[in-house]
Amino acid sequence: MSERTILFPNLGITLQNVGKTINLFGFEIAYYGIIIALAMACGIALLLHVAKKTGQNDDQYFDVSLITVITALLGARIYYVVFSWEYYKDNLLEILNFRGGGLAIYGGVIAGALTVWIYTRVKKQNFGQFADTICVGLVLGQVIGRWGNFFNREAFGGYTDNLLAMALPKEAVRAGEITQEMLEHIQVIDGVEFIQVHPTFLYESLWNLALLIFLLWFTSRKHFHGEVFLLYLTGYGIGRAWIEGLRTDQLLLPVVGIPVSQMLSVLLAIASVLIIAVRRRKERNQKKDEPNRKSESTD
Repeated sequence: MSERTILFPNLGITLQNVGKTINLFGFEIAYYGIIIALAMACGIALLLHVAKKTGQNDDQYFDVSLITVITALLGARIYYVVFSWEYYKDNLLEILNFRGGGLAIYGGVIAGALTVWIYTRVKKQNFGQFADTICVGLVLGQVIGRWGNFFNREAFGGYTDNLLAMALPKEAVRAGEITQEMLEHIQVIDGVEFIQVHPTFLYESLWNLALLIFLLWFTSRKHFHGEVFLLYLTGYGIGRAWIEGLRTDQLLLPVVGIPVSQMLSVLLAIASVLIIAVRRRKERNQKKDEPNRKSESTD
């Protein structure tokens, strides 16, 4: 065993020599960056496919995707830095170190949604329709992107001995993310100390995969533009609220100490459900009023 080993003991899986970087032509490239790039490429490919399949102009989606990738990355980084300022205020150069991880998806979603809104306003397009199409690509990107956390040995939860439990070398993770309960259950294998944790990156990846399948199925059944995006916010919010509660690297609101992503997940999920309910009710009322309007026009 070495510090590059990752175990899933209850599944009988041992992964040897899982590095954080790969050397290509003398350059060290982080797997985290490779995974994020792959996630973006696959996400864009899927949303372009959905745009074309639903009779939309896929060239417009390609254009807005290129812009949104940049703004979303910046938003994800800014969000993470803002809520980790106690660390970054004394390590300002680390703000630019994207290779070490530190991207918060909600920051990316907020920045990306704002970018798409501005784009649709300028191009006089329907924001809800664009959001519906783009969010399926976003979910696929999240399914893949979470595996960057696997290579970085981050975004894990507290101690567990469930079926999917993951064991990581203690020296390979940040000390601030190790809890007392993990230390109480520490295991020494071939001279290497391992902590056993919830693989929350895996939970979220699998949750998002199920959400993606549902959204793709629902796309042709939606009642109004923007409903798929609202269901994404609802589904992702529910899953993230649960998963965030397990993690040991939560970004906390200053003073109150509440996990900011968990609170935002709950608020977005509730708001989205309410908006869907209001829009659906308005649609039903309009359908009920249609016979009356037709009879009045006939009279």
